[in-house]
Amino acid sequence: MSAAVATLNRLFAWKIRGVRWVEIIGVLLVAAMVFSVYVAKAAAAREGARIADLERQITENGQRVRLLRAEVARLERPDRLETLSRGAGLGPVDVHRHATEDRLASLAPIPEPRPVVIVRTPASAPDSDAAPVDTPADTPVAAPALEAGE
Repeated sequence: MSAAVATLNRLFAWKIRGVRWVEIIGVLLVAAMVFSVYVAKAAAAREGARIADLERQITENGQRVRLLRAEVARLERPDRLETLSRGAGLGPVDVHRHATEDRLASLAPIPEPRPVVIVRTPASAPDSDAAPVDTPADTPVAAPALEAGE
């Protein structure tokens, strides 16, 4: 055991330019800890600034939401809507106005007109390999437009 103690004493007593190596390692460890604390505090300050910015944005958005709700409440006021509808020529539906079951078909909306489909003729088609366009039998087909030179 005395050999092990003597070896440890010799290690701790080992000096580099007059300073024991244990003291040099201790100073380096303290410097590393100080640097890591500095880095951690800087990161915490950045996160704190980010949190403060997010809280400010939340407050601003809350104010916007309150303003928008107040605007919606103002725009949805019944007296305002009634004034606007009367100005547009609208009014309440007469209570006595009703349709029987037989008249429902006459009240149906008029169907939209079907679009006109223009089919290219083989003479005006750019390539002859194109497949012909099929049109339904009840769809009207418009005549091809004449070009300015013809």
